[in-house]
Amino acid sequence: MFNIGGVISIILFYLVILGVGIWAAKKQPPGEDDSEDVMLAGRNIGVFVGIFTMTATWVGGGYINGTAEAVYDTGLIWCQAPFGYALSLVLGGVLFANKMRTEGYVTMLDPFQDKFGERMGGLLFLPALCGEVFWSAAILGALGATLSVILNVDIEGAVILSACIAVGYTLFGGLYAVAYTDVVQLGCIFVGLWLCIPFAWNHEAVGDVMPANTDWIGSVPLRQWGLYTDYCLLLIFGGIPWQVYFQRVLSSKSGQKAQILSYVAAFGCIIMAFPPIFIGAIARATAWNETAFECESSTQCISSNHTSMILPIVIQYLTPSYISFVGLGAISAAVMSSADSSVLSASSMFARNIWKSIFRQNASETEILWVMRVGIFVVGFLATTLALTISSIYGLWYLSSDLVYVILFPQLLMVVHFKDHCNTYGSLAAYIVGIFFRTMGGEAMIGIPAVIKYPWYDEETGEQLFPFRTLSMILSAVTLVVVSEVTQHLFDSGKIHQKWDILRCIVNVPEDALRVDDLHEGDMIMTQTVIKYSATDEMNGRINPALSIEPEGEEESDPLQVKAPTFTTPAGQVKKKLVGEVISPPPESGPLKKQDQTKL
Repeated sequence: MFNIGGVISIILFYLVILGVGIWAAKKQPPGEDDSEDVMLAGRNIGVFVGIFTMTATWVGGGYINGTAEAVYDTGLIWCQAPFGYALSLVLGGVLFANKMRTEGYVTMLDPFQDKFGERMGGLLFLPALCGEVFWSAAILGALGATLSVILNVDIEGAVILSACIAVGYTLFGGLYAVAYTDVVQLGCIFVGLWLCIPFAWNHEAVGDVMPANTDWIGSVPLRQWGLYTDYCLLLIFGGIPWQVYFQRVLSSKSGQKAQILSYVAAFGCIIMAFPPIFIGAIARATAWNETAFECESSTQCISSNHTSMILPIVIQYLTPSYISFVGLGAISAAVMSSADSSVLSASSMFARNIWKSIFRQNASETEILWVMRVGIFVVGFLATTLALTISSIYGLWYLSSDLVYVILFPQLLMVVHFKDHCNTYGSLAAYIVGIFFRTMGGEAMIGIPAVIKYPWYDEETGEQLFPFRTLSMILSAVTLVVVSEVTQHLFDSGKIHQKWDILRCIVNVPEDALRVDDLHEGDMIMTQTVIKYSATDEMNGRINPALSIEPEGEEESDPLQVKAPTFTTPAGQVKKKLVGEVISPPPESGPLKKQDQTKL
């Protein structure tokens, strides 16, 4: 039966969110048409709003629904997301927040492109994009199913309406609108879910919820400790390299404030996990055959097809209708707080790191802004389409999340903290190795068979019990370091001619540059040095065309000594390359010879 009251309440809630988004969009300074202001809210997010929007980075529809599902299905001990994501925020603050914000990056991909070049950065954009799009599609699909359960409305219409609202205020307000709506949405989640708990707890069909009488704590069998550890590390370290997180970090007023926001948001993630944990425990202690819920059989009421919807089921069948509408508003708020962030993050990376860096280096700020707006619309459209047409969105998101962990985390760690020990060759090799070993492990949720059967492989369920995701990440990291060091040594030592540096990441010297053994006695060369500035130089205003290479030390007085010119790699890494040394004086009868000028 069509629930008119519920539909009206949801429409009113959506109008409130849209109104807040439009109001927040007007906070953008008038007369400014700066893409960075839209992406990062002018790097002027305050502490209060910053805490809410940073917490909302992970506290979304998948977070609260997944937490309730895990507690009901397998027990609290398997509910790793709240604690894993909280630790990821702490480690993100310790390892990356201060350094990334201090460097003045605009997106998470900036350090990749500064070090590995634009094209390799574009390749690393793919797993990040897939993660954001599939995540948005998954939670939009979950919202549609939730609305259909509680309101008995058409799922397609619910998904499209939610997507349009989220895309609408993000399209014109950017991070300003996303951040301020996050405050309202997070408040709705917290108040709405806590309001539902007393009514659900005291329902006549609910038994003793205490762990001593209802086992909702769970346990981890010995044979599954490898799988358990794998998921734990995936959530902790794989939860860091996401643009939705770094968009908040980079929008902070300073690096120290970005760290503080990360730590406080970690605490917020734990606090926000309590309501869905209690709801999952209540569902575990409920005799569902005594409720209005239609059981599929006399032995099992809630099948595996319904466990993912346990939170809206509790709200629908264990609380009064007027309370269930409030809870439904909380779920809708959670989904929209995740969807708008993902849509903005993906479009920001595309506009800056793909369109501007690769296709249109001279694009104006207005052009970048419109490309980002078109990207918001396209990403929202793709997510909505996937949510309506593909049933295994969560499987696709799991796979893309694994790729973020396996590929992006080790490379982000290297380019931020150990950039002198990696290059584009290592990055490309690590990318291939990570994808190969992860995909060869299979993904049963979307029908990818396991080609490599790691130790403890379960033939019956097709499940990898060995922590192969973490193994794939480690192999990717080792490949990155080893290949980088080997290629660096081969080019620097001359064992491989510089003309074979096809990615221009070692020497950045054209193929016709002279080698030492090409010079004749008495020859000198004149060089020009091209300085290429990184994205952080551009953003921090450090570009000075008057910069030049000064002679070093007292050797400048020696006219017979040719200095080793300095070259700059595409990533801004300065390298010195020995070109030649005059070993005999020039003839007295004539001037010094000049070698053809080397053009860089």
